[in-house]
Amino acid sequence: MSEQPAWANLIRNVPDFPEPGVQFKDITPLLANGAAFHAVIDEFIARYADLQIDAIVGIESRGFIFGAPVAHELGVGLVPIRKPGKLPADTIGIEYQLEYGTNRLEIHRDALQPGARVVLLDDVLATGGTMLAARSLLHKLNVEVLEHAFVIELAFLKGRERLQPDPIFTLLTY
Repeated sequence: MSEQPAWANLIRNVPDFPEPGVQFKDITPLLANGAAFHAVIDEFIARYADLQIDAIVGIESRGFIFGAPVAHELGVGLVPIRKPGKLPADTIGIEYQLEYGTNRLEIHRDALQPGARVVLLDDVLATGGTMLAARSLLHKLNVEVLEHAFVIELAFLKGRERLQPDPIFTLLTY
């Protein structure tokens, strides 16, 4: 988006978190402001209301915060993609690179039916590693990812390029 939304000033910069050299975008002031949080959720709802999706897939943990109210309002399910050891039933998983290390994501093997139409939602697009891993998990389940959605994009980290040619939607770009 070329014009910043009214709530953009609620994103706080935290230098050197979680590691030296990382400029963390803290969304907690946005979440604490009811009107701003509502505005963010409404933007996602408006975007996906007519897409006939089957589920919002939220990525741990802040993807859950935005994904749950969007899924609720759209009348669709919320499917969590989590870090290892957090899901109680049979899972599939994948290792991936972060901008400051490695991690692993998992999803329940029976979370979605083949052919399901989903939107992947997370708070920040940085290097794209987390979203690439999530997309790979969904492809293993034969799920159609309609779009990757983010509240914030850190364009200088070029995560968008890694996710091409898939559609990407962000509300705020730095």
